[in-house]
Amino acid sequence: SMPSEILLKIFSYLDAVSLLSVGCVNKHFYDLANDNGIWLKFYSRCLQPNRTIWKMRSEQTEAVPLGCAALHDKRPGYWKKEYILKQTAALKTRVMRLVKPLDPYTGLPFKNKEAMKVSGLSWIIVLKDKNGKEHVIEKANLSFKDTSVTILWYSTDWPRLEVVLTLEVFGVTPLLLDQSRSPSKNGPRRRSLIAEYCLADLAERGVAVGADELVQLFSLNPGLLVGIWKGKNEIAFVMVSLHYHQLLERSILGSATVQYAPPSNKPVLDDIDPEYGLHDYRLHLDMHGRSCTYLCGTFKNLFCRKGDIANGYLRLTVVSLKDNRKHLPLSGTLGLSWETDVFKGNIKDCYVMNLTLLDETGKPFWCFSAPVYLELSSKTSGLYDYMGHIYTTDYADSEGKVCVKLVWLEETKEYIIVNLVLYVSTKKVNNWYGTNY
Repeated sequence: SMPSEILLKIFSYLDAVSLLSVGCVNKHFYDLANDNGIWLKFYSRCLQPNRTIWKMRSEQTEAVPLGCAALHDKRPGYWKKEYILKQTAALKTRVMRLVKPLDPYTGLPFKNKEAMKVSGLSWIIVLKDKNGKEHVIEKANLSFKDTSVTILWYSTDWPRLEVVLTLEVFGVTPLLLDQSRSPSKNGPRRRSLIAEYCLADLAERGVAVGADELVQLFSLNPGLLVGIWKGKNEIAFVMVSLHYHQLLERSILGSATVQYAPPSNKPVLDDIDPEYGLHDYRLHLDMHGRSCTYLCGTFKNLFCRKGDIANGYLRLTVVSLKDNRKHLPLSGTLGLSWETDVFKGNIKDCYVMNLTLLDETGKPFWCFSAPVYLELSSKTSGLYDYMGHIYTTDYADSEGKVCVKLVWLEETKEYIIVNLVLYVSTKKVNNWYGTNY
């Protein structure tokens, strides 16, 4: 019953974030909160130069005229949209500036955490059921590593698995970030689609990677783990591993329905020749179980020759079975930890593998973060230097394959990597260099 003029006067004292929020109350408030007069003042204020040495009068700092033409010649909400676009562009510029400095070992931005904090970035998952209803899960635990972040969601209100069709992972940022206070959960935010998974018939579509007394894990590329309560067919938790390569771009620059599309690589002039093969590649490998790290190392001067190209792949040997000087021990017993509001557990013989392969110029060439598992290959090694069971870990996607062979030493209770080989897709290499292997 309050007159619109009085409401508009009250709204004029609100900050931009509060004005956006009050516009969601009802249609009447929405129309009033679109007032061009209020938003033009916000827009004009954000263009003011910083006052440092001398004090400037307010009328001298208005970059946008506050006359009638600027107000009445524009449709309602015009200056609100312009203000939001300008603030969003300024935030993206600050974030992209932070991720420019690169780590010389990983070839990735080493200020990722700072950039995430500046942007107010968080992640959510959205489950869509057969009735079209969306179930948003926000509560998440983050585990940061050198090249990835692992996000664990758990809730007491999951929909039943048999009614769930898809799972979407979104990066979420405040629409207008106020640096003086933490982002409000119920404030205006924007979503950027990172990945979408089909959960229908999960047991057939996914890969069973392990189980303990309480849950069973199913994996879907890229980097998704779904924990299912045993005997109940209900979701216990969801875990996603996100590699830092293009993580911020995908989490911020995409839309709510379309994933961010990275620009194609521009080949540099080099001596790349199908007869010569790849050379001077560098690998950064991280194996972890969320809370603990089993291996973190960098391998340089990787190469392949013409004889290493076969069946649509180029082979890069990182650890050779024949060279025991480069065999690598893993610290600790492999396992992937999980938790919910009530229970905790550890799935043995599975872990998260973070792979960052850099080309000869130091540019990230093939990157992923994904859950993998050990599989018993033979009970006897047959190797002269080691006596123990042989295990393998395999990973494959559209860009390549990873094959790892390990030996379990019962005496020292540790795994030894005795063979590690990367198989890079020739299609990936051809697209990268514009050549023909």
